[in-house]
Amino acid sequence: MLRFSRLVSVPQKGLQLIGKNSRCLATAPNAAVKEEEPRAKSAPTSKESLSFMMNLFCGVAETSQVFPYPDVLSQEQRETLSMLCDPTAKFFEEVNNPAKNDDLERVEEATMNGLWDLGAFSIQVPPDLGGLGLSNTQYAKLAEIVGSHDLGVSVTLGAHQSIGFKGILLFGTPEQKAKYLPRVTTGRQLAAFCLTEPSSGSDAGSIRSRAVLSPDGKHYILNGSKIWISNGGIAEIFTVFARTPVKDEKTGAERDVVTSFIVERSFGGITSSPPDKKMGIKASNTTSLYFEDVKIPVENVLGGVGNGFKVAMNILNNGRFGMSATLSGTMRAAIKKAVEHATTRVQFGRRIESYGAIQEKLARMAMLQYVTESLAYMVSGNMDRGCMDFQLEAAISKVFASEAAWTVTDEAIQILGGMGYMKDCGLERVLRDIRIFRIFEGTNDILRLFIALTGIQYAGAHLRELQKAFKNPAANLGLIFGEATKRAIRSVGLGGVPSLEQYVHPNLAASAGLAARSIVAFGTAVESSLLKYGRNVVDEQFVLNRLANSAIDIYTMVVVLSRASRTLECSLPTAAHEQQMAEVWCSEASERVGRNLDSTGNTQMLSKFNKMSSIAKNLCEAGQIVQKNPLNL
Repeated sequence: MLRFSRLVSVPQKGLQLIGKNSRCLATAPNAAVKEEEPRAKSAPTSKESLSFMMNLFCGVAETSQVFPYPDVLSQEQRETLSMLCDPTAKFFEEVNNPAKNDDLERVEEATMNGLWDLGAFSIQVPPDLGGLGLSNTQYAKLAEIVGSHDLGVSVTLGAHQSIGFKGILLFGTPEQKAKYLPRVTTGRQLAAFCLTEPSSGSDAGSIRSRAVLSPDGKHYILNGSKIWISNGGIAEIFTVFARTPVKDEKTGAERDVVTSFIVERSFGGITSSPPDKKMGIKASNTTSLYFEDVKIPVENVLGGVGNGFKVAMNILNNGRFGMSATLSGTMRAAIKKAVEHATTRVQFGRRIESYGAIQEKLARMAMLQYVTESLAYMVSGNMDRGCMDFQLEAAISKVFASEAAWTVTDEAIQILGGMGYMKDCGLERVLRDIRIFRIFEGTNDILRLFIALTGIQYAGAHLRELQKAFKNPAANLGLIFGEATKRAIRSVGLGGVPSLEQYVHPNLAASAGLAARSIVAFGTAVESSLLKYGRNVVDEQFVLNRLANSAIDIYTMVVVLSRASRTLECSLPTAAHEQQMAEVWCSEASERVGRNLDSTGNTQMLSKFNKMSSIAKNLCEAGQIVQKNPLNL
């Protein structure tokens, strides 16, 4: 079974209940349930979260991180970004050749040198350490430009700074930053992030690489291997995760913990495989890495011994918004190609843009790009405002963007027809490149479960706390899943639907109502699932997936309402267009939420889930398709 507790980085104790006109109530296992006293929004308790997504799982609309839409750039930051955008776009139009990079299966040397000259490999490193010192929002815009031209180059850049040395930025000591950040910027040494192993993909708890302290206490000796490492064959600096043995001070027993290390290729004992042959992002160097008796100085421990999971999860959480920004640029480019073709291609005496089938495709493509772009700048803006609790929002931005980009590019190819299928068009390369984004840095399947289980943890209890409670069911079961929770569910109806109308432009009031009703219905469905399944909810992945899909839809509704409202309030030229996209999106998303939530408790749907589980088991037992073909041969 997947070790989901490893993926949850913000444990909360007790059961979070929905109180009438209140936030969730934090209830200790042996405490009575009391209604929360009214509290000013500006002074939350330590057990509260201002994350919209966390509170969504309680059926509560926490709006402080979604309304108004963030506008975080100062005039100076805008001017700096403007000065960088034009030369970056010009570079990718005139110097970089994505088709040639794809054919060569590496980024051309002239392109790499030009990117170093632009500072593209050191966007967020402080200027005194060799970087540009840009904010997350500025990074998002530059990532968008790169994504509109070459995803292979984008992965090379992201593997270096979004995850490769990001741990040094987030957790490095002053000495580590001073030593290594200049090397990965002006020193032009590439970095790589080394987590995945043959036995540990999404289940990071199964890491086998091991680092043992030397007898003199000066070095860790690292042995093991990593696979599918972006920049693995060309990087000089690695963030490596390995098991380290530690002794319990009380018992003297030895146990393994996961620790993060800064490792240099120059330490010796590091070899790389030939570059992997891949479906897409061929220009990105991807290899296996082998560590044999690599001596790592003790001062190269990153984030403290035993904090490897914390380091890894924070690196990934901090970098995921970059994917949505990148892919929003990819979608812009694909849609532009589709529109150019639709407005010039004549069939049956009319340009194909006039046909409803094409119009629907274009409209849905535009909405998917709008939502993705809105998510990217919502998350990056909140990060720049100092928000710390954004792990679910970042995960949603990655899941949504990677799936939306696939759909948009696929539909662009469909609109172009045979021309879109041809290599010269460029879309077939983009489609191949996009496919990896649903897999790496957390597969979308695991991230959906991460979203659902982390939210349920906040709404109900951390899974480990549930397990403790169930060891003494007589004392805890009735409290955690009994009448107190049932009363909390019933109180939703008494408390009414939270209003979002005061946060949106009047033109979007009806759409805001749809989102508000979805929020309440979602909170009820979450608590119903907790009541029904208890600690076994972790195994109900048919249900968890539908809760996650509903959560994603609700968050995207609120985000586009926020962005479109700002556009309307500023009377921007695109206001009417954005209003239409927001209205259609909210209408369809609320319908999907209704269907998904209904399926979590609908007897007929649950029966169907059981049948699908049985079908899958039959396939696995047979090792292939179970039935013979219609000829019985």
